[in-house]
Amino acid sequence: MKVLTADQIRAWDEFTIRKEPIAPIDLMERAAAACVHWLESNGYLSRRFSIFCGKGNNGGDGLAIARILSGRRCTVTVHILEFGHRGTNDFQTNLARLHEYPAIEISFIRQPEHFPAFDTDEIVIDALFGSGLNRPLEGVTAELVDHLNESGCEVIAVDIPSGLFVDRSSAGNPVVHATHTLSFQCYKPAFLVSENAEAVGQVHLLDIGLHLEFPDTLLPGWELLDPETIQLIYEPRNRFAHKGRFGHALLAAGAFGKMGAAVLAAKACLRAGVGLLTCHVPKVGYEVMQVSVPEAMVSVDAHDSMLTGFPDLSRFDVVGTGPGIGTAAETRKMIGRMLSESQHPMVVDADALNGIADEKKLLEKLPAGSILTPHPREFGRVFGDVSDDFERIHLAVQEAERLQVIIVLKGHHTLIAAPGQPPFFNSTGNAGMATGGSGDVLTGMLTALLAQGYSPFDAARLGVYLHGLAGDLAAAENSEEALIASDITGHIGAAFIDIRSGNG
Repeated sequence: MKVLTADQIRAWDEFTIRKEPIAPIDLMERAAAACVHWLESNGYLSRRFSIFCGKGNNGGDGLAIARILSGRRCTVTVHILEFGHRGTNDFQTNLARLHEYPAIEISFIRQPEHFPAFDTDEIVIDALFGSGLNRPLEGVTAELVDHLNESGCEVIAVDIPSGLFVDRSSAGNPVVHATHTLSFQCYKPAFLVSENAEAVGQVHLLDIGLHLEFPDTLLPGWELLDPETIQLIYEPRNRFAHKGRFGHALLAAGAFGKMGAAVLAAKACLRAGVGLLTCHVPKVGYEVMQVSVPEAMVSVDAHDSMLTGFPDLSRFDVVGTGPGIGTAAETRKMIGRMLSESQHPMVVDADALNGIADEKKLLEKLPAGSILTPHPREFGRVFGDVSDDFERIHLAVQEAERLQVIIVLKGHHTLIAAPGQPPFFNSTGNAGMATGGSGDVLTGMLTALLAQGYSPFDAARLGVYLHGLAGDLAAAENSEEALIASDITGHIGAAFIDIRSGNG
């Protein structure tokens, strides 16, 4: 699924108006009707509504919503932000139509003294500014946004929370904090970055019948991993296959006191379908691994409590490293040698990334097609600090191209940046996965998929999606609060079944 910029969204509207054809005011009516349908489906029509409108087309949507709600016998008050200028043509048309509904109270906001008081059980509809906003809110408008955020009411934003830019950072700007955002047809970049989490709330995509041919006219941009994309990537097993067909992986993981990370990665690697797995661990981890993961073979390091070496890498199809290895100088030297000697893509996570961060020249030694899995802090240590999420995304895309590697930037909508490919954002996963060991599970899964012959780009996309889907299934069973990393591993099988059946 394509993720569109403000200019592309505007062009899609124009394409639909021209191709269908449909009058702009009628397209606005579709959007308003879709919003009211969502409100009805979610049990809101018994509530009182205060609708805040600017004088652009987003405000026109708000006026149309007010009229339809009033026609459904809802109690509606409309508050129009008034600066003495005429609104857009479609806004003015909907304002004229609104005057035919005398039950709707209309007020105009020019100064803070015009701000209304709220009952905490009423619903605030934010239709002040939509996707076309190009500068931060200020003055009375910014004060109104603060007033809405302090109201204690449930806030539902139409199109996008007012104050948010669609495709660049809004950090530090006055922005409406919505409980729900009712957006049209597609995701916007603003919905996928963590800095906007408090503003967008839960995002709901409403189909308003925009012309389906338009996305095919666009050059590659941002993409959202969806079930259709995953169906194209996933390769079901041949019934005559044997374990040699699915690769032999090496996991170099663990240290004294951190063998849990190695066990989590190993179990996830096996559950994700690797044919053979060898775990290289310090001596202290030998019995732990043999007992905890009997399906894996174990290679023992010369050192008792940390990794200082590794077996012959030519025996393996892929190497995964980082979980629980610690930050000892000897281990970091080992990572440098491993990067130099590996002839295949590697999966590099956690303390292996921290070792690279301390010795940046190791970046140049990464085998082409390797998958790096940093969280934002690790990313900053390896690639440098950034001022906002959008800058971090652009830097990840740039560095993936420069180094010819895959960067999996972990977060709620994990980013997959790959050379020559549009950035992909994941659509699965939940807040319960923000728990110790979740990243170790992902490392194991990615290692398994690479070993099975998926390309690095496809392994990253399928692995990230599967990881999130397994987390969603685990949360549905155990709750987000109670979810632990082992639960994710325990639901990898169910996630595969969902994908194979076309439900994932």
